Amino acid sequence: MENRDIARILSETADLMEVAGEDPFRIRSYRNAVQAIDSLNENIADILGNPERKLTEIPAIGKSIAAHIEELCREGKLKRHQELCAKYPPITLELLRLQGLGPKGVEVLLTHFRVQSLDDLERLCKEGKLRELPRMGEKLEQKLLKSIEAYRRITGRYLISVADELATETQQYLLRGPGVQKVTPAGSLRRGKDTIGDIDLLVTGGEPQKVVEYFLRFPKISEVIAKGENKVSVKLREGIQVDLRMLEPENFGAALQYFTGSKEHSVALRTRAKRMGLQLNEYGLFRVSANARVAGRTEKEVYGALGLAYIEPELRENCGEIDAAAEHRLPRLVRLVDIRGDLHMHSTATDGRCSIAEMAHAAKERGLEYIAITDHTKALAMANGLNEKRVLAQIKEIRKIESQMEGLRIFAGMEVDIHQDGTLDLDDDVLSQLDVVVGSVHSYMTISPEEMTDRLLRAFENPCLHIVAHPTGRLLLRREPFGFDLERVLEAAKRRHIAMEINAFPDRLDLCDQHARLCKEKGVKIVISTDSHHTTHLQNMKYGVLTARRAWLEKKDVLNTLPAAEFKKALQRSPAQVR
Repeated sequence: MENRDIARILSETADLMEVAGEDPFRIRSYRNAVQAIDSLNENIADILGNPERKLTEIPAIGKSIAAHIEELCREGKLKRHQELCAKYPPITLELLRLQGLGPKGVEVLLTHFRVQSLDDLERLCKEGKLRELPRMGEKLEQKLLKSIEAYRRITGRYLISVADELATETQQYLLRGPGVQKVTPAGSLRRGKDTIGDIDLLVTGGEPQKVVEYFLRFPKISEVIAKGENKVSVKLREGIQVDLRMLEPENFGAALQYFTGSKEHSVALRTRAKRMGLQLNEYGLFRVSANARVAGRTEKEVYGALGLAYIEPELRENCGEIDAAAEHRLPRLVRLVDIRGDLHMHSTATDGRCSIAEMAHAAKERGLEYIAITDHTKALAMANGLNEKRVLAQIKEIRKIESQMEGLRIFAGMEVDIHQDGTLDLDDDVLSQLDVVVGSVHSYMTISPEEMTDRLLRAFENPCLHIVAHPTGRLLLRREPFGFDLERVLEAAKRRHIAMEINAFPDRLDLCDQHARLCKEKGVKIVISTDSHHTTHLQNMKYGVLTARRAWLEKKDVLNTLPAAEFKKALQRSPAQVR
């Protein structure tokens, strides 16, 4: 059993225990274990297979949880999880994923209305039945209707990190296949979308039938959906569909372009080809009058024959990229190698899993030139947030660790909560001693868009604020973004010289690509940061960069592409910008 499967079952067990009203401390131990497993850079199975290792060596995993994990790996299931699943109907876990409906609310729905499906809940909300119960009113009914709509929209989609990991694992398996030369991901994964519906893999080399037979022995396959001479579709154990296509080298570029999409981009390209007397399909670009092949071996060849500069996959959404390519004004997109620093990460001082020194050494090994340690502040009590005294002590600790390291600048920072009234969660005299102040909203996310806008605008008045973290508060596949007037907020950010974050954590990717592109248009600078809580999370920077590329961002648009000294200078706000 793999780490993600163990974490999922433990997480579901904790959710169901919460519905059952069991001991909160016990529930918390499950959730802490899930976080620890998510942060591991080695397989649980490997630890169990080593007689010299113990699961209890992993922080947050005690004897009881370790026993559950051993049971899971040994039996493929967990008795406690199965007991809870048997106690509650299957809809329970889906109800828990709806925004606005916590464990107590779920328990009420199951007890009073015996809800068996989302259709049942939708009907109850439309009939106004929930408002008949204590602490449930019309507002909740409207919120749940929106949540149900959002949930249905995202069902069957996966975080890009999950799809990326599974695609890589499948790709590595295929590359060991008979005669296989190249395996290339296509589709929305190649375009860097934040969530993925299925995985498209294009294979060149080898006899198609032998490659298909080899692929169908992949241990992760749970179901064969369709099988043909040059294509096979399967479902993996994780539920995601993989479509495998075998290609001839001379068709590879045209097929890669076709299967990368997007649909809208491809339609626009085919329309352009038709106007030029050409026909574009997955086999190549052809001149209609002579039925002659014009291009198809590479994507650049295809785009060039259409009179276009090469369009990077992340831009292929029919949002102006074809005109820009025709007029040679495509942006020179930011790259992962351009990123010099990471300005949002946590340590064991709050809810991180690694020490400041461990985070620093890991960042240096990844080639970063600077980082900012930005632990939580006191308002986030559940994360052991720091008060003013502890912040000052941490600043001293950071300075000491930095003095002992060569080749890495460590900025003393803090992720400071923005209160409901727009004030920041630390005194200004302490904030002013920090190198980087990252403001974020973690509470009162359901206030009206007008109130949220005012809240952010008031926070911008604080002269110490540099960056706004995960600005819309969304959690992909779990929580919709909170509402506010983005244009007003960005205008204020530009005026006040405040940067907005693309949070690279795969659950967030916030700002999204469309909002980040609006930042570029408004002249608001961006910071791409990982929000790491473990050294392994630093690798998520690539997803933030993909989002930035989808937003048409260039190196000049992203502050942490600057050298450390220039970055620090770029954060400074003039008296006019503060007023």
